[in-house]
Amino acid sequence: MVPDTVSASISGRPVRRPYWIASPAWATILFFAARAFAQPALEPGTLPVSWVTGGPNCLEVPDWQIHEYNPSFYILRESGCTHYEKPFLYLMLGRERALLVDTGAGASDAARVVQRLLAKKGNPPLTVAHSHGHGDHVAGDKGFEGLANVTLVAAAAPAIQKAFSIANWPEQAGSIDLGERVIDVIPIPGHQPAHVAYYDRRTGILLTGDHLYPGRLYVGDFPAYLASTRRMVKFTEDKPVAHVLGCHIEQSATPFADYPAGTVYQPREHGLELGRAHLLELLTELERMQSKPVKLALRDFTIFPREPQPARKQ
Repeated sequence: MVPDTVSASISGRPVRRPYWIASPAWATILFFAARAFAQPALEPGTLPVSWVTGGPNCLEVPDWQIHEYNPSFYILRESGCTHYEKPFLYLMLGRERALLVDTGAGASDAARVVQRLLAKKGNPPLTVAHSHGHGDHVAGDKGFEGLANVTLVAAAAPAIQKAFSIANWPEQAGSIDLGERVIDVIPIPGHQPAHVAYYDRRTGILLTGDHLYPGRLYVGDFPAYLASTRRMVKFTEDKPVAHVLGCHIEQSATPFADYPAGTVYQPREHGLELGRAHLLELLTELERMQSKPVKLALRDFTIFPREPQPARKQ
């Protein structure tokens, strides 16, 4: 039988105190409870039940779906009728300025759409950055060039380092303060050399670009991708993560099934949001592969290693 009290001594006199105070198990529970209470309250928001994809009738589909997660965090999805990649863009507003992550694919007019949104918020200065440098995430850049109160950060490591004060790429994280809203910027090369993740401290949302999302996770540089996944896991160890949001949905609502590349209309697609558990699952499977990366279909995403591309001649 476990006693419900333990003996202690104060000034040489035995005293009795509840057993749970001295119990290692209770000490662990109390530690994690205290850490949970110490976490700052996150600003809540809502995600839609489903997203517009690209049909079945493109005449009835708007070029952009604009979703207000909350009054200071917007999610924009480009229609599949405009470009089959159907990328997601993210707009966050602070007290002093706003940050847009990515500018869309193909004939993207993201600048027009974002400027219209910002006009309703008093036209704050805007920083335009990217998750990475692939064409379906930077195609709308030209619409922002030369606009007043807009700072456009090129999707290249040196420009990202300068803009977000990252002294040691890719080991060190940087940040941007939008005014009572700090966004952490974590280098995560592997899918593409200039890839970064963004962590919004206000909502607890981690934006992972094309590194992790419900779909095909194309791995260009496996060692770098593995190291970047470890970096995100470590970064989020002591932080609340409400959602992990990537830039695409390619997965079906049916487990282990994805839509073929180039699909415009995706009925019953997987939800956009993943969680930190998916990040841990990704790391576990990558570490199992180590030096022998292979394609692996999991319930909510597929790891898709690619052959290294030969270096271009200068």
